[in-house]
Amino acid sequence: MPNLATVPPTLLDPAVPKPKSRLTHIDAAGHPTMVDVSAKAVTARIAIAGTRVRFPEAVADALRGQGMSSAKGPVIDTAIIAGTMAVKRTHELIPFCHPLPIDGCRFSIDWSDARTLAIRCEVRTTHRTGVEMEALTGASVAALTVYDMCKALSHAIAIGPTKLLGKRGGKRDVGEVD
Repeated sequence: MPNLATVPPTLLDPAVPKPKSRLTHIDAAGHPTMVDVSAKAVTARIAIAGTRVRFPEAVADALRGQGMSSAKGPVIDTAIIAGTMAVKRTHELIPFCHPLPIDGCRFSIDWSDARTLAIRCEVRTTHRTGVEMEALTGASVAALTVYDMCKALSHAIAIGPTKLLGKRGGKRDVGEVD
C-alpha cells in the first residue's frame, strides 16, 4: 500500500482525470488503429486551442503601421480563412482523426503584448468524438499563415507554444471554455 503522504494530492482527487493506462490508437497487437466511436453518445462538443506568434520589435511595429497588412495582403483575415479551412480538413492531415461535421469555428487574433499575436481557435460539433485536433490544427495553420504572410519582413518570427486551452463534451472536460 502506498504511503499517502508521498502520493500527489491530485491523484487522490476524484475530480482530477487520471492518466490513461494505454494509447487509444494502438490495438491489442500493437498496430495503429482508428478508435471506434460507434457506441459513444452523440453530444455537443467544443474545443479551444491557442498559440502565439512572436515578432521582432521592428516587424511588429511595421505590421501595426501597415494596418496588419503585408505585401501578400491582409494578415489577420488570411490567417482566419486558412485556419478555418484547416479545421474542416483536419481528418485529411491527421491519419486517425474522424471526419466531423463542424457546427461552428471562430477565431480571435489580437496583440497580447507589443510583439506577440495571440491566436485562439474555437470549434464546435455535435458528434460522438471531440474536436480538440480540429481546434489545434486551426490555431496552428493560422499561425503558420501569419508567418508566411510576414516572412519577407523577417525569418526571426517564432510560433508557439500551441496548446489545448479547454474542451467540453464527451467523457472529460478539460481546462477553461467560455
